[in-house]
Amino acid sequence: MQLLLNLDVPDLPAAVAFYQQALGLSVGRVLFDGTVVELLGAGVPLYLLHKAAATPACSQADVRRDYQRHWMPLHLDLLVDDLDTALARVLAAGAQQEGEISEHDWGRLVTLSDPFGHGLCLLQWRGEGYDLVRSPVGESDAQN
Repeated sequence: MQLLLNLDVPDLPAAVAFYQQALGLSVGRVLFDGTVVELLGAGVPLYLLHKAAATPACSQADVRRDYQRHWMPLHLDLLVDDLDTALARVLAAGAQQEGEISEHDWGRLVTLSDPFGHGLCLLQWRGEGYDLVRSPVGESDAQN
């Protein structure tokens, strides 16, 4: 199995420019008559899909695309080697910082949003990262 990330955006050229500048991703392919751009350079391909604001988000519900800042249960966590350098880069590209850098046993974290309202987090591991806080198998409520 392979994981692909699809992200709806209202302005495809602006989104490509943001993700290239902010994360250093590169264009792989342009697909579907120019309405989808594949970006490479992360652990999985990121596909930016041009979808106009206020268009139906799915056929099963009366939900419309809204590119104002919004909460969604899925967001991008980006693991970086140097959080301060990465933060400066994404801010210069147009991201909005949504809180201070927080320090944890496992590392550092800052929350942001891209110019299209999608949530992003930058993470920098400390030591073994999440392995420092893992629970033995069977001892976590998250497994239920």
